[in-house]
Amino acid sequence: MSEAGTADPAPATIEILRRLVGFDTVSARSNLELIRWVADYLDGHGIASRLTYDEGGNKANLFATIGPAEAGGGVILSGHTDVVPVEGQPWDSDPFALVERDGKLYARGAADMKSFIAIALALVPEFKARALKRPIHFAFSFDEEVGCNGVHHLIEDLPQGKARPRLVIIGEPTLMAVANAHKGSYVFRTTVTGLEAHSSTPQRGVNAIFAASEIIQFIAGLAAEARAAAEPESGFVPPYTSFNIGMIGGGTAHNIIARECAFTWEFRTLPGRDPEAIRRRVEEFAAQDLLPRLRQVHAGASIATEAVALVPGLVPEPQSPAVDLARQLTGANDTTVIAFGTEAGIFQAAGIPAVICGPGSIDEAHKPNEFIALEQIAAGTAFQRRLADWAAR
Repeated sequence: MSEAGTADPAPATIEILRRLVGFDTVSARSNLELIRWVADYLDGHGIASRLTYDEGGNKANLFATIGPAEAGGGVILSGHTDVVPVEGQPWDSDPFALVERDGKLYARGAADMKSFIAIALALVPEFKARALKRPIHFAFSFDEEVGCNGVHHLIEDLPQGKARPRLVIIGEPTLMAVANAHKGSYVFRTTVTGLEAHSSTPQRGVNAIFAASEIIQFIAGLAAEARAAAEPESGFVPPYTSFNIGMIGGGTAHNIIARECAFTWEFRTLPGRDPEAIRRRVEEFAAQDLLPRLRQVHAGASIATEAVALVPGLVPEPQSPAVDLARQLTGANDTTVIAFGTEAGIFQAAGIPAVICGPGSIDEAHKPNEFIALEQIAAGTAFQRRLADWAAR
């Protein structure tokens, strides 16, 4: 028997997780089959779902409420439905078929983060039976893994006024630790356009790869500055804003001066830092220093930077009701910080206090043979049951 006096739902959780991971919801594909399955499941328990879609109608978020919506407030249990790709990874089993071995459940999304969603869905009958005095909301989003794109649509559609949710628990894998802060993640793509010429006559061309390398070296300089200004007291590893050049491509042949070069770069800021200040420094170097030199050779040279993903960090809030509740439910005395990005900062920016606390380890996410330990399923289940106790009081 469970602490709530009902049969342990672990078998139901595992079966639901089996269904969820069976949907190939890699971000490049639609998540509609999964969302429709969840909506049908909730409808079978008398719970209505509200869907919000992307611009093409190929992906959807789901929002649902259990308990007295008219009572107002309540807590969102938030999870993303998309997963990262599996191509090129040496999996020992089908990544979209749940496999249990040695107390662990293997599948893409098992840790990040379909187990959290499966626990919430498995506990729906218990939530309904508790006569909640405060509602529990479900918010399941799309395209988190490619920049937290979907949750903006969901947040825009949330109830207003008294019915607006009071706080949100993001169930990303933290081994059930309470995380009150994470870095912001900002991704850009810069494209340099130069002028082709024979490689034996470099004075007649503008080499876009050389030019892109100057911007990359400028970014490397910003990274060195950030390392020199580390803040060990922040608790982050590393304790500074980090930079990365993730992809680069350009040119057509070894003996042709490259006309175009594009590269993708990112930086991850400590919470509360101004990301625009960093972007502005890069663009000012490109526009005021580099580009005039390129245009001395070719007036049509250009440098363009576009945003790929802008994910704000979660800034620690003193006396945050979300953090206070998560600590109460876990019994934790301390909080932690996480380096990876989540949707928490977006909820916070919308005025909804947020905390990250969920089963599984981020160390297992995005890898081949991703898994979650059964003991983490149990811990996540106990956490959500205690949430129901709180909502019923």
